[in-house]
Amino acid sequence: MDTNSEDVFDNFDDSKELLGFYPVLGGELTEKAVWVDESRCIGCRYCAHVATNTFIVDEEYGRSRAMRQDGDNFETLQEAIDTCPVDCIHWVKFEDLEDLENSLDRDMFQSLGKLPRINKH
Repeated sequence: MDTNSEDVFDNFDDSKELLGFYPVLGGELTEKAVWVDESRCIGCRYCAHVATNTFIVDEEYGRSRAMRQDGDNFETLQEAIDTCPVDCIHWVKFEDLEDLENSLDRDMFQSLGKLPRINKH
């Protein structure tokens, strides 16, 4: 079979927007993503202990963040959401994820577990 790799790429439609309806690491098709409202997170680390492949706790701010959408299965993610004492982890549409992340102003966060910032003015 004599195919030119350029022909394959010419037929690829890169104008399609990624919507999240695609299998992730052999998983099922999904339309939801996990998002942490870091402005409400208290840094308890429960979610990171339950869903270890999805959540991390940011070292600078001490708040949880979903780093991988394909890290844990649905049941584990739901358990992590259910353990959150301040209900700051939510299922959202994949297409809304980027806007939600961009809406967080991390410069306004008080670091949890560190000395408070002092306004010098």
